[in-house]
Amino acid sequence: MSVSVTKYNAVCNLGNSIDEIYINAVKGVCGSFETSDLIFKNQAVRLAKIKSPLPEINDEFFNTRCNRLILKALELIKDKIEAIIQNYGKNNIAVVIAATNSGVEEFEHTGQICHSELGNPALFVKKYLNLNNYYATVSTACSSGIKAFSIARNLLNSKYSKAAIIIAVDSITKVPLYGFHSLEILSPEQTNPFGKKKTGINIGEAVSVFVLEKDKKGITVAGIGETSDIYHATTPNPNADEAKEAIEKALSDAKLNPEDIDYINLHGTGTFANDLSEAKAVFDIFGGNIPTSSTKPLTGHCLGAAAGIETALCCALLDNFNKKLFPHIYDGIFDDSLPPIKLVSLQDDFKRCKTCMCNSFGFGGTNAIMILRGSK
Repeated sequence: MSVSVTKYNAVCNLGNSIDEIYINAVKGVCGSFETSDLIFKNQAVRLAKIKSPLPEINDEFFNTRCNRLILKALELIKDKIEAIIQNYGKNNIAVVIAATNSGVEEFEHTGQICHSELGNPALFVKKYLNLNNYYATVSTACSSGIKAFSIARNLLNSKYSKAAIIIAVDSITKVPLYGFHSLEILSPEQTNPFGKKKTGINIGEAVSVFVLEKDKKGITVAGIGETSDIYHATTPNPNADEAKEAIEKALSDAKLNPEDIDYINLHGTGTFANDLSEAKAVFDIFGGNIPTSSTKPLTGHCLGAAAGIETALCCALLDNFNKKLFPHIYDGIFDDSLPPIKLVSLQDDFKRCKTCMCNSFGFGGTNAIMILRGSK
């Protein structure tokens, strides 16, 4: 029995809906950033902010930017939420949130501990929709979004829940910015993943929402693979052993061979450590034949929301594919010290895209891979 995404939507710097985001992403629009020199002394930083207005939340316990982003996303699929509540009942719908920041920025000003609790967004959704099933926030750094899918799929397969709402969300806050700054990997320039010149990362913010159901028409969650490096707090294993194992687990779970994958959405942060490990993992399993790209030059690195926004992009690609994949935007000078993976250009046309793979690698060596198969 299959588990499928039956509805999804998203908001990020590229647009206020997944349709708008998809159109801009497939065109390679990467100008929706701003440069700020107000955060660090003597250093500018390039950020991908959401500039559209957000709904208000009157309850101070839940009044955080992350929760306001969540509310905006829920409004985009309001009809579907109402339909699954009517179909399954409020006791049978799980809520799984992926996030790393929650309301840490608000906590700095209010001093209310509830704002810094990672469980706050999940509790907000549960109470807002008046649901009475499992709810939790998953926080495994940048792999959080796919980890949320893994938990939600397990809930459905175990029959603990009949449907699940998955939300990946993070806002731009000072805590992660200062953390990445201390690692000296923030960039005032456009990120340049797999390019010879390493510029560092651009931070972004996003929210994506998915409804997961069993045995319904939609985009199938065909396979998930999860591993842990146990190597370093912030640096992936350069041998990529565990990253490769995660990919192999996802392929095995999906009952697919490497040549069955049509497109890989890379984690692609633009740091030397990630580029080396990910290029090796992809090349060792797929060679240089599978089209790949990182969409972080378009959306920024959205932290706990990264895997979510990239999954939403892949869902949109499977639903709308018309010879074009998401282009890999960089300076065009591939780092020849890396294994030669195949990066998509704006000029490339492709015959098919029925199966996508999303790569997600987080701090602490947490690796998560998800394979999606289209319904068309």
